[in-house]
Amino acid sequence: MAQELNGLVAVVTGGASGLGAAIAARLRADGARVAVFDLNPDAATETDLAVAVDVTDDASVRAGVARVVDEFGGIDIVVNNAGIGAQGDVTANDDDEWHRVWDINVVGMARVTRAALPHLRASRAAAVCNTSSIAATAGLPQRVLYSATKGAVLSMTKAMAADHLHEGIRFNAVNPGTADTPWIGRLLSRADDPAAERAALEARQPHGRLVSPDEVAGAVAYLVSPSSGSTTGIGLAVDGGMQELRLRPRG
Repeated sequence: MAQELNGLVAVVTGGASGLGAAIAARLRADGARVAVFDLNPDAATETDLAVAVDVTDDASVRAGVARVVDEFGGIDIVVNNAGIGAQGDVTANDDDEWHRVWDINVVGMARVTRAALPHLRASRAAAVCNTSSIAATAGLPQRVLYSATKGAVLSMTKAMAADHLHEGIRFNAVNPGTADTPWIGRLLSRADDPAAERAALEARQPHGRLVSPDEVAGAVAYLVSPSSGSTTGIGLAVDGGMQELRLRPRG
């Protein structure tokens, strides 16, 4: 799909590290001009423009969108990737944490999308991809708050797709399994036995390993590509088969 995105302008939120950095790099390799929105824009390397944006602050989001339009003349692609994790059962997080994670993971995507929408309407190849998770489609232990937000992202994506299909704007989500990112690395480092915990996470996915950020980026590149014009309103699993496969134990 080399240069599939040539001439298009993409915004990637949370694009300075982890999945976001891999997505930004892939979209640039495919020809897009990429603007990264991040709290730490100085850390972004795979970008044509890095902007300090707080997705919980509507004024910050709108200023970031205006900066991209001033620099590049428009916006064709939005990848809503910024998000944070949360651990524990339903008793583990207080109201303030519920509001904080929801504000970043769900409302943050709505803020960026609505700010970009006038420019997407003017695009010949408008596409939005939201980062959801396997947590939206499978019950994972100790992930109640995180799962609630990612389930909301998946439902919100489908509703947005229905609202804006007639305007020529496609909305899809990517649903990664457990990916080999810095956040997972930090979780593993705090485990009593990091090696055993990593092995358990790998074994949970049918293909027996963590998902690579580049694999997620490849799925995003497909979903936002103009050649995928009939793909809208879906959640694309990138999880080694965890969502759909039920394999017999190997013995």
